[in-house]
Amino acid sequence: MDSQVRKELAAGAARWIADGGLDYAAAKQRAVRERFGDTRAPRAMLPDNEEIDEALREHLALFDDGHTERVERMRRIALALMDELADFTPLATGAVWKGLATEHAPIHLQLFHDNVKDILIHLINRRVGFDAVTVPHFRTGEDVEAFACLWHDQPVLLSAYGERDLRGALKPVNGVTQRGDRRALARLMETPA
Repeated sequence: MDSQVRKELAAGAARWIADGGLDYAAAKQRAVRERFGDTRAPRAMLPDNEEIDEALREHLALFDDGHTERVERMRRIALALMDELADFTPLATGAVWKGLATEHAPIHLQLFHDNVKDILIHLINRRVGFDAVTVPHFRTGEDVEAFACLWHDQPVLLSAYGERDLRGALKPVNGVTQRGDRRALARLMETPA
C-alpha cells in the first residue's frame, strides 16, 4: 500500500514539475495535498527525489514531444555559458544535467569561487541583468547566494559556492552523480536524453 501511494505521489509531483514549473519540494507538497487534502501524509509514504525523477522521465516521455530537442538545446547553451564562466569553475546540475528539462526548468550552474563579487562584476560587465536569490546548499541545506538571469533567452540559475565546496561536489550520492564539469556535460550530449 505504501509503495503504491509513493508512486502516486511521485507521479503527481512529476506532473506539477513538468506542467506547473514547481520545484521538487513544492510539487511534493501539492501532490500530497491532492491525495490527502489537509491531512499530512506519513513520511514513509513520501517519495524521494529519485522516485520523482523516474516519474518525471515517464511523464516527459509520454506527454512532451519536444523534450529531447529541448535537452539538447539547453545543454548546448549550458556548454557555451560554462565557457563564458570558466574562471568560476562551473558545474552543471539539475534538469540539464539529469536530462529532465521541462519547459520551465532553468539551466542550473553551480559556480565555485571564493569571491561572489567577482561573479557579480563579470555579469555586470557582460550586461547580464539578474535577480539575486538564494538556494539551499547542496550539502548543508543552508542558503547560498544565487543569480537568476536569461542567457540566449534561456532561464539560468547561477548558484555561488566557495572553492572549498568543490571538494566532494563530484562524488555520487546514492550512486548517482549530481553534477558535472564541462567535459562531463559534453559526454552526456553524446548519449540520447
